[in-house]
Amino acid sequence: MSDRRSRQKEQRAAKKAAEKKKEARTELRKRLTTALGFGVVVVGALVVGGFFTGEGLSSTYQNYREQTTACDAEPPAEATVFEFESPEPQPDLENADSAVATIETSCGPLVIELDLDYPATVLSFVFLAREGYFDGQVFHRILEDFALQGGDPTADGTGGPGYRVPDEFPPADFNYEAGVVAMANRGKGTTGSQFFVVLGDGADSLLPQFNVLGTVISGQETLDGIEGVPTSRRPGSVEDSLPLETVYIETVTIELTSP
Repeated sequence: MSDRRSRQKEQRAAKKAAEKKKEARTELRKRLTTALGFGVVVVGALVVGGFFTGEGLSSTYQNYREQTTACDAEPPAEATVFEFESPEPQPDLENADSAVATIETSCGPLVIELDLDYPATVLSFVFLAREGYFDGQVFHRILEDFALQGGDPTADGTGGPGYRVPDEFPPADFNYEAGVVAMANRGKGTTGSQFFVVLGDGADSLLPQFNVLGTVISGQETLDGIEGVPTSRRPGSVEDSLPLETVYIETVTIELTSP
């Protein structure tokens, strides 16, 4: 009888633990849009070209500069703040058979095969990369088993390039599986420069409402290193995704192949 009660107790505990885990995952999925979103920043008048604002670096970004750099790396030069009216045409991209982006991070390189089936999304990313827009920025959100997020010059989830990228949502049956790179937004018509890299199964129920940028084809060791960066509770949130060591985007280079 004692053994039976012990087994029953263990079964109840296991069931309770499973239910708690399920509730936690459900709560995580409720936060997906917030975790992949960014706010809209009004920055006066936009110009046709890009411009640098020496005072444009936010206090949040400066806080990241004061932290230890992740993976025992040295911090790159500070980011430059740009604003654009629209991405400039990239004639060589229009004729390309394939496009690959290499993101050099504090923890190593990430090589991404860009998906040319999403032309406006890829054009924007390639344009910004070539302008040096991402250089010196940080990954401001690292959420284990879900995604890491960057591409925001303010480093607080509110920044963008000054323009919106048209919605290019994937098919209804698309799965944001590990390795997929897509664009963050706060709903239709709000895609900018922020992007996320899926790290695990936490994003498996994400609705197909985020422009696809491409897929990681090399750099799993880099992703593992970034995912291992210690994090803390984000102010005003219940998610432990605030990096306590800074992971920088050092440079982004683009390689195209043509017929």
